[in-house]
Amino acid sequence: MAELLLAGANAGAFLVCAAFLAYVVLILTPYLRRQRDVAGDATEFSWHLVVPCRDEEAVVEATVRRLTTWFPAASVWCVDDGSRDATPTILARLARELEGVRVVTRTLPEARQGKGPALNAAFDAIVSSLTPGTDPTRAIVGVLDADGWLDPRCLDVISGRNHFGDPTVGAVQVLVRMLDHVHELSPRAATTASTRRGRLLVHMQDLEFSGPIAAMQVLRRHLGSVGMGGNGQFTRLSALYRVSQAHGTPWHGALLEDLELGLHVLLTGGRTQYCHDTWVAQEGLPTVGRLVRQRTRWAQGSMQCSRYLWPILTSPRIPTSAAIEIAYFLLQPWLQLVGGVLYFVCGFVLVSGLIQAGSQPLSLLNPTNVSVLALFLLFGMGPLVVWGPVYRLRVNRRTSRKRALMLGLANAVYLYVNHIAVWSALWRIVRSRNDWAKTDRNRPTSSFPSANVRSVARAA
Repeated sequence: MAELLLAGANAGAFLVCAAFLAYVVLILTPYLRRQRDVAGDATEFSWHLVVPCRDEEAVVEATVRRLTTWFPAASVWCVDDGSRDATPTILARLARELEGVRVVTRTLPEARQGKGPALNAAFDAIVSSLTPGTDPTRAIVGVLDADGWLDPRCLDVISGRNHFGDPTVGAVQVLVRMLDHVHELSPRAATTASTRRGRLLVHMQDLEFSGPIAAMQVLRRHLGSVGMGGNGQFTRLSALYRVSQAHGTPWHGALLEDLELGLHVLLTGGRTQYCHDTWVAQEGLPTVGRLVRQRTRWAQGSMQCSRYLWPILTSPRIPTSAAIEIAYFLLQPWLQLVGGVLYFVCGFVLVSGLIQAGSQPLSLLNPTNVSVLALFLLFGMGPLVVWGPVYRLRVNRRTSRKRALMLGLANAVYLYVNHIAVWSALWRIVRSRNDWAKTDRNRPTSSFPSANVRSVARAA
């Protein structure tokens, strides 16, 4: 019976790992072959940049001043979501001093209920501010974190023919980077962690967002299944209207309101697009505890969005290839739970073999143990380690080969944080917990645009 259980665990682990390896190969190919997009003219659109603010006194002033300096034609909407620090005072002063800054104030009990309701309040305020005859297809609503640094070229880039220059595109997500590793911003925008482990953890997040996550999005461009993120998300106002008419409000109750919005844009007949040629940079998380808390929210939000699996698969508006990819993504947290159990069983077999071998280590070289070890190295480690060299090749050529290999090996450990998070998310679901835990800021970032970023904007 035990041997039968082990054989089943091995077979299950092999299938899960083989599927993961195939997916990594599938996303790597278009990522490595990607061509640059042609920029457009941002003046062809009106821009509304929304900055949700809940206790953001450490970063919000610098962010708002950057946005009004780099994007003077845009309206900047700051949503004070019941802040308990100096955020309301800062926002009121900015609204008096800076043209184009508008403050949306939310108070308890409506406030502090999550990011989605705060964004809906901004949407209502934007709609109320529009002059009669405004063309909603030419108005774009962007969502930025309060610590976000938006590429000065961003609005022109996403106005290009592959993005909002295409009238069928309803939403665009841009590349997300970590502040410390965007060389156009360093060193003045850096929020470098105080410990070596913290710095490595932030570097791993930059690798993750600009490597595997970006590669997934590049594949999704071809399939028609691009997902929206919480930072650097831009949506055509007409698409928000369609979602609101179909579902009451543009953003909804999932902890991943950004993913949910992207699904609704697709379900209501719009297209979502990804732009890798411009970026938004944000603070990285320098501690494992804060990272696990963030990823727990992501995992739980993804699990909540599993309810859209059947509507996605049966929608006549979503291509079959896109529906299959979205289904795989929505099922990932549940597959991670299954994979975690299978890996545990296989690991238990290896440990048991070590104990039983005692003074006869050669006895470990039986077919079962060798196959489990080979399975782990080839399918468990290989698809994770490869992202270190890919990061050096496509993102940061300043990274040495030795450092790239070290990052790849660290990535194999780093991504297991998601396995911890998915079990934590399941526990929250079992306990019917749906509260929204905001990520704490590290410290105040640079107060104003650095000269080298301004020169990059002019050169572009």
